[in-house]
Amino acid sequence: MNKYKIEDVLSSFSFSVPIQVRFSDIDGYMHVNNGIYFNYFEHARAEFLFRVCEWDIFKVGTVVANINIDYRTPIHAEDKPDVYVKCTGIGNTSFVLEQVLMGKSKDGGDKIFAQAYTTMVFVDMHTMRPVPVPEEYALKLMGKSSKEA
Repeated sequence: MNKYKIEDVLSSFSFSVPIQVRFSDIDGYMHVNNGIYFNYFEHARAEFLFRVCEWDIFKVGTVVANINIDYRTPIHAEDKPDVYVKCTGIGNTSFVLEQVLMGKSKDGGDKIFAQAYTTMVFVDMHTMRPVPVPEEYALKLMGKSSKEA
């Protein structure tokens, strides 16, 4: 997994979503529980697909095939994280998203809290079987319009 630096994220990711750290996210160690990171990444993926790709979930679905998270530093209640998302690859029925959970710590410094690689598979919503990546979504995932193709 590519270990991002703050300047790399700011220069190479064009989409991000702010995350609200909730009281219920905090565990007995007084930081965000590791399992909650999955929720943060899931929320950002959904926003990315809906806003960037104009996803119609009723026509084409996606499921997570694999997710790998590299935890870098704990998130505390007063931190202000954002999740940055970009597509880095498209296969026959799948695509890969890179996500970086980064933001301001309570002392005001920038920190990378975690990063993830997620492989998503397109599925037919009736059969839940893999289907080829629709061209219109492939173009949007890679940040292109149909005119650029």
